[in-house]
Amino acid sequence: MNERTNGLTYADAGVDIDAGNLMVEKIKPLVRATRRPGADGEIGGFGGLFDLKAAGFTDPVLVAANDGVGTKLKIAIDAGKHDTIGIDLVAMCVNDLVVQGAEPLFFLDYFATGKLDPDQGVAIVSGIAEGCRQAGCALIGGETAEMPGMYQDKDYDLAGFAVGAAERGQLLPTDDVVEGDVLLGLASSGPHSNGYSLIRRIVAASGLAWNAKAPFAPGLTLAEALLEPTRIYVKSILKAIRNTHGIKHSPILPAAASPKISLASCPRIFRPSSTSMPSMCLRYSPGSPRPAELRLRDDAHLQLWCRHDRRRGLRPGSAGRCRAAGGR
Repeated sequence: MNERTNGLTYADAGVDIDAGNLMVEKIKPLVRATRRPGADGEIGGFGGLFDLKAAGFTDPVLVAANDGVGTKLKIAIDAGKHDTIGIDLVAMCVNDLVVQGAEPLFFLDYFATGKLDPDQGVAIVSGIAEGCRQAGCALIGGETAEMPGMYQDKDYDLAGFAVGAAERGQLLPTDDVVEGDVLLGLASSGPHSNGYSLIRRIVAASGLAWNAKAPFAPGLTLAEALLEPTRIYVKSILKAIRNTHGIKHSPILPAAASPKISLASCPRIFRPSSTSMPSMCLRYSPGSPRPAELRLRDDAHLQLWCRHDRRRGLRPGSAGRCRAAGGR
């Protein structure tokens, strides 16, 4: 006769503590690789630490952002490719910091799954660490939650949290826009992490499998092409801000699903004088005709920079924020 047991363990409930500990050990080298002034790259405490003085700030204003990756995650899950989705997670947060003139300092992640697979978790964190390196911020902590019954099969979800800083008085946007200012458009790496509910619906209607050849990207599968990571603009934008002192406003506008920029929401100072300038670059002046809208290429994200007039050189100011239709 079998002896009856009166207790249950975490393992009986579907939670594998050993798998969680194994994952933590495996990601420690990845986390250390993100160390920077202000953070030592070690994890294991109840909270992550960051030293603003060691990072070189004297009178900083902190800027915080959090975001996720949306249904792009579902492609990563269905295709079994998890090593780049963490870059998207970081990008969606740090890009929101740098457009306000803030330098990303540190990042934390939240990874939730129904059944923890340490190798899958390590692949995800490797992408997060790579994103942090690209952004110059430290991965100072995170949370891995194994929650049986909350997610089906190998589904998981991610959330990211980033904090940056700028010296007081140096945040964007500022408040002067003049005739002759320039809007620069920086091409994206693809849809980034926007519009994937629509993208997945289109793929489903096409009948293509994720391992099929991508019709628009020779040499890549459909999953590989659509999982191209979100571009991280941090280092290029910070360099432009610091070297020119002429960036006035720098929003990133998603261009998923053929979005349109409504000029009605832009400051009146902006009028398109030419739509034939190369690579998403439009020069605006007050005297030009005002069209109802401008269409962007499907693969473009618009980065607004404004440059001061020639008489007074480069200095900060503000360009306001234009609306973009579309999104996640």
